[in-house]
Amino acid sequence: MKIGFIGTGVMGTGIINNLLKNNYDVTVYNRTKAHAQPVLDNGAKWADNPAELTNQVDVLFTMVGFPQDVENIYFGENGIFETAQAGQYIIDMTTSKPSLAQKIGQTGEDKRIHIFDAPVSGGDIGAKKGTLTVMIGGHEEDLDQLRDIFMTFSSKLKYFGPYGSGQHAKMANQIMIAGTMTGMTEMLVYAKAARLNLEQVCQTLQSGAAENFSLGSYGPRILKGDYTPGFFAKHFLKDLRIALEEAEKMNLDLPSTKEAKHLYKVLVDDKKLGNDGTQALIKLWWK
Repeated sequence: MKIGFIGTGVMGTGIINNLLKNNYDVTVYNRTKAHAQPVLDNGAKWADNPAELTNQVDVLFTMVGFPQDVENIYFGENGIFETAQAGQYIIDMTTSKPSLAQKIGQTGEDKRIHIFDAPVSGGDIGAKKGTLTVMIGGHEEDLDQLRDIFMTFSSKLKYFGPYGSGQHAKMANQIMIAGTMTGMTEMLVYAKAARLNLEQVCQTLQSGAAENFSLGSYGPRILKGDYTPGFFAKHFLKDLRIALEEAEKMNLDLPSTKEAKHLYKVLVDDKKLGNDGTQALIKLWWK
């Protein structure tokens, strides 16, 4: 199968490199071509726009920044649906709105295209190591054709239901991550004020009941002053906004998630640190 991939950011680059390592023929498009150079150097081919790329492949993955970017590459000028054909497999891995996933799914179904929303969890480390968890919405019976491809960059495929279900599962994931990120941040602020050895604290907590992905992945980076993005703070703020919008539709009040959104809004909008990683939340306390 010829594979197309739109979006060569931190996550997309790791996924594409794993596809290339497994000898798949991969053609890519990115809004800024220079950002695609690492995967082009590794053997990926280039297409000039989403429509051109879609016309060349059997399977197409998309992984871009925001829901408006998804809307544009699927429905805009030179977009995916201009050249998508019956029988193709198209998978959006962006963390996006469930309602948009449903719109894409229904449009694809009308054209007899196999559509999935398939956001992932595992961060830049998971993308590089090929150990991501994929949360899938769409028609389950269509997944068999893609299983081998997914397993080049993931260790778990979890099917949740019809179009949009993968996105809802990812929102549940982000709500959980919001709690672990704020918990890790406040823990470090407290431990520093108590003049504890922070490295020892992190190691101790990560070996007990407080163990979690945020602490294990981002705690060491904070202690090194490394705020490069495994996941952009601006994208996490976007995710929390989507999660709270969906919660409101279901008449749910999620006060802890609201507070996490507020903190990340200060970091991204007020402090202008949206291009830092999510671990930069500590900068609201540490100078």
